[in-house]
Amino acid sequence: MSQFCFLLYCTKCSVNFLSITFTTSILIALPLLLRYSLLPILSVCLCSQCPDLSFFVLYVSISLTSTALTSVTDAEIKSLSETLYKLDSNKATTSELVIDPQEEIPDSETVSESDLASRPLFKYVNEGALFSKPTYKAFLNLLDNYKRATGDAEDVPSQETQEQDTFLRETMLNTALGRELYNFLHSKGAYPSQNEFIQDLKMMWFGLYSRSKGKLDSSGFEHIFLGEIKGGKVSGFHNWLQFYRNEKEGLLDYYSYSFDGPWTTYPDVLGMQFEWDGYFKQVGSAFIGSSPEFDLAIYTLCYITRPGKLCRVSLGGNTQAIQTYTWDNSSYGDGKKYIASAYPAKP
Repeated sequence: MSQFCFLLYCTKCSVNFLSITFTTSILIALPLLLRYSLLPILSVCLCSQCPDLSFFVLYVSISLTSTALTSVTDAEIKSLSETLYKLDSNKATTSELVIDPQEEIPDSETVSESDLASRPLFKYVNEGALFSKPTYKAFLNLLDNYKRATGDAEDVPSQETQEQDTFLRETMLNTALGRELYNFLHSKGAYPSQNEFIQDLKMMWFGLYSRSKGKLDSSGFEHIFLGEIKGGKVSGFHNWLQFYRNEKEGLLDYYSYSFDGPWTTYPDVLGMQFEWDGYFKQVGSAFIGSSPEFDLAIYTLCYITRPGKLCRVSLGGNTQAIQTYTWDNSSYGDGKKYIASAYPAKP
């Protein structure tokens, strides 16, 4: 059965204000639906931050109602993740990235807030070789777009929206890794076209929701890739490039690590303790040395196929669990849930 969705979306705030979903069985009622439900709303300003209605875009999507993704097997996830791992041509090499993990601590001591590292975690990063790659450039351009404290509403000017589009295009459409993920999801009936794939990822990852005070203060991308401050502690923060950038600027103090992956090349996995500009993170796990497209693809794969659950992937012959969480307090499109968090779990 075909399913139609009308979505009124604010490009300034990355928020949808109207979502109407129906099947072919009520297609005959479409003219009345447009006249009495959609057009009156278009005649007024729906977003206090956007007095100019030119920010609003109407998306119309047609898709086949399917539960195909619920049938994706663990074996298929492991097979695809192994392929994505092999296709990560932009990952760091051992000559481009050198880390110094220093002191390992047991889980029982992660709450101690003890700085056991006399040196930074990142000993050497070849920025010239890595940061000149298009996907790294697109990712780094996003890092200054957010307010880290929850409860502070995010502003999303058109330039930042364009940076989101560039990031998704470079990582998911312009890499073999991203295209492989799309082809798999397309074969399972999740997305009929690359355009719908990208638009859904944009809402899933960059759509705003509220973690505090009812403000549109957070998104999956900000929480996972950049980190936030909530309740006096670091929340999220699961990306090595953000870690390196803040450590280099003197804003982050690395303390110790509580688990390490089995890999001798990159990407690797590390569970870290650190202080971020005065706020402590008990365990912040991340892939180390992976490309931005790899992180986005692996987390997206696990979120779509195992939302809110442990997702076991295979990387270079080793199994790694990814924990994902759904955001259940608001939704987008036809009831889809934003991604709340995703990170490598302790083996």
